[in-house]
Amino acid sequence: MNKTFKYIILLMIACVSTQLGAQELKKEVFSLLNLNFPGLEKVKALHEEGKDEAAAQALLDYYRARTNVKTPDINLKKITISKEEQKWADDALKHTFFVHKGYQPSYNYGEDINWQYWPVKDNELRWQLHRHKWFTPMGKAYRLSGDEKYAKEWAHQYIDWIKKNPLTKMDKKEYELVSSGEIKGNAENVRFAWRPLEVSNRLQDQTSQFQLFLPSPSFTPNFLTEFLVNYHKHAVHILNNYSDQGNHLLFEAQRMIYAGAFFPEFKDAQAWRKSGIDILNREINVQVYQDGGQFELDPHYHLAAINIFCKAIAIADANGFRNEFPQSYLNTVEDMIMFYANISFPDYTNPCFSDAKLTEKKEMIKNYKSWSKLFPKNEAIRYFATDGKEGSLPDYLSKGFLKSGFFVFRNSWGMDATQMVVKAGPKAFWHCQPDNGTFELWFNGKNLFPDSGSYVYAGEGEVMEQRNWHRQTCVHNTVTLNNKNLETTESVTKLWQPVGDVQTLVTENPSYKNLTHRRSVFFVSNTYFVIVDELTGKAKGSINLHYQMPKGKIANSREDMTFLTQFAEGSNMKLQCFGPEDMSMKKEPGWCSTAYRKRYNRMNVSFNVRKESDEPVRYITVIYPVKNSADAPKLAAKFKNKTFSENSLEVEVKVNGKKQSLKYSL
Repeated sequence: MNKTFKYIILLMIACVSTQLGAQELKKEVFSLLNLNFPGLEKVKALHEEGKDEAAAQALLDYYRARTNVKTPDINLKKITISKEEQKWADDALKHTFFVHKGYQPSYNYGEDINWQYWPVKDNELRWQLHRHKWFTPMGKAYRLSGDEKYAKEWAHQYIDWIKKNPLTKMDKKEYELVSSGEIKGNAENVRFAWRPLEVSNRLQDQTSQFQLFLPSPSFTPNFLTEFLVNYHKHAVHILNNYSDQGNHLLFEAQRMIYAGAFFPEFKDAQAWRKSGIDILNREINVQVYQDGGQFELDPHYHLAAINIFCKAIAIADANGFRNEFPQSYLNTVEDMIMFYANISFPDYTNPCFSDAKLTEKKEMIKNYKSWSKLFPKNEAIRYFATDGKEGSLPDYLSKGFLKSGFFVFRNSWGMDATQMVVKAGPKAFWHCQPDNGTFELWFNGKNLFPDSGSYVYAGEGEVMEQRNWHRQTCVHNTVTLNNKNLETTESVTKLWQPVGDVQTLVTENPSYKNLTHRRSVFFVSNTYFVIVDELTGKAKGSINLHYQMPKGKIANSREDMTFLTQFAEGSNMKLQCFGPEDMSMKKEPGWCSTAYRKRYNRMNVSFNVRKESDEPVRYITVIYPVKNSADAPKLAAKFKNKTFSENSLEVEVKVNGKKQSLKYSL
């Protein structure tokens, strides 16, 4: 083979390769756009003349000059990039993609990007790959540096994704993996790449990416047509495949509002926007109880729902359609914020009930500042937004949300507070765990009974085992039968009395077939707690009362059923359980998760009684917070009513010999 022939062959290969990676002019874009939209006159004229390449250039010129459409997500005049985002942008140039904070360092997806690569069989790792979280940081890096490499690579990856992840028709229910892995081939990839939640992520984030990369030479007229056709496909897909309920539906609806508002040039834009607004206006009355709690009963997703509703208002404010949301919508959002403020601890963290993650103060102050702009007259929101420098705290301490089943005992709003948050609500959805009756207890700067959290969501093999461990009822501060998960989670509030020297909560859950759990919580003298658990019904087996201890070594005694923390001075507690004579104590290794794939070891404790008859099983637990473990008092407790009563309860507690009668009548 002579040199000339070799050269020709290589040139042909190069041409073919270039062609395969080339951006194509998608003429169908002109049928998707309303060419009578103000500003598109030149685009329309050129298209009608059959000059589509020139029309595409005119369309690009239009978008580069457009100033009448805004998003609240990005300010092009004040672009900032964190060190973390810069790393994501730089790593992405080498196809090492930031997909999930729980999986660091990030995985490399190959020179020829493998969008189906699944290094760990965690569904989230594959779903979230298709959210393209590194695209926006690449856009920021491009704008701040002016280096075309970011824009060129972004355009390449964008087109590569389109070509390798075609959309094929699939039943809506399959997007939540209900087929247990029976779907294979391209359709199996579609359920990850085109799940409506991921599609909605891309819809929203691409509005920022569009603005960031628009000036780039790599953002060619041909690329613009590819982008717009793909974007339109995304919106139509969601319109036909909205999730049935829950936070997914809220996310999808809010992001469809973004799509319709940001690209009003599409013929379908108004329909997209209207569908999103209609859903949010409806679902805010479906998913949010009258007391302000979101029906998944998960603090993390409650917070997410607040921000979804607020984002919808923000895009409406930016583009002049706030009037499409009624005042009742805003009132409900305000109630949701106050619900969240009440169940949060003084350091701005929230209880990790259900699938919740631990929040950070910096993140939450940012949220409160945003909410304060929306509700400037709310003094409490302003207080939390300014870390107490402005505004004022609510004029109450303890607070109950009877419909949602969240109850807060507190003696102060300050860091030195004693605060217990109890979760005992109705049947919930999606991210809620079978944990009715559980609680977390804050004392003087420390959470002494942190929830087990969730760790991971779903996947295959080990991932699912980890998920199931954290969802067990027995790893929460409540009662089980034979250590099995609750069969029913529909707690009813029998009594809520949040003022006075003895504050009282009584809830009841039909936990298992033929076994009902009544939990009574007394907050005595704004100082300590007495928890009375009464199990009634014909069911037989082992009754297990569980407590999840804080991290660290904890002194304990099987003889008197006590646990005493011995942390540094400031925040300690003594727990003592009083039960039937045959009660035994068991200690097991446990976990506490505060973020996705982040957890630490701690001790789980159970107090166990054999129930062999119809007779009730009853426990009294005294939890006494003390700054110094050496100051922990001597405790005693007993029932005054000799058997369970449907209508009343009386117990006697002694603290260093001083008697305290605790009782109620329903």
